[in-house]
Amino acid sequence: MNDPVSSSPVVRLKDLRRSFSQGGVTIDVLRGVNLDIRPGEIVALLGPSGSGKSTMLQAIGLLEGGFQGLIEIAGTNASALSGDARTTLRRDHLGFVYQFHHLLPDFNAIENVVLPQMVAGRSAAEARVRATELLTALGLGHRLEHRPSQLSGGEQQRVAVARALANRPELVLADEPTGNLDEVTADRVLEEFLKLVRGEGSSALIATHNERLALRMDRVVRLHEGVLV
Repeated sequence: MNDPVSSSPVVRLKDLRRSFSQGGVTIDVLRGVNLDIRPGEIVALLGPSGSGKSTMLQAIGLLEGGFQGLIEIAGTNASALSGDARTTLRRDHLGFVYQFHHLLPDFNAIENVVLPQMVAGRSAAEARVRATELLTALGLGHRLEHRPSQLSGGEQQRVAVARALANRPELVLADEPTGNLDEVTADRVLEEFLKLVRGEGSSALIATHNERLALRMDRVVRLHEGVLV
């Protein structure tokens, strides 16, 4: 793992803003967010539903436009990039885990983890080795050939975690990754998620409204009225 004190930030946000117009009224969701995340650091993003956590993750993930301010990913000013360059930056440096797993239903567990690697240029054989390693580390070595419909909710989310880490991203963005699971399963999946992220040497920003889960991470930031406190 890199030294989070001496290394340059994996992500840097400076004066990040996002507004929406609704019924002739302007709603300011992000009002000047500033944040640095260092290599190997796992940060909890706390805030109630509707506070703008997902909007902030979408900004960092380069998933939509309309934002103002600086978004720097792995030393690159993403705000100044073309659409294709943003797609490449997202593919090469970021991984995503959502509250709902969004697995491809017609593909089994290992195929769901192989496919994003092949999109990034890895051979099928190499991708299968990597997928097997990740899924086995998450306790799914005996479920590799099962499709999502044959897996429990916790197992599906473990596959989603493996998929997010498949291309060795510097930063994993997770939006309420255990929010759709019961408490016992959520605790187990989060523990495995954090262990795997740390073992991979990646950083993570994990949005949650669960204070108890947030305290298991390296640092907690809170989104309140559009700014981090």
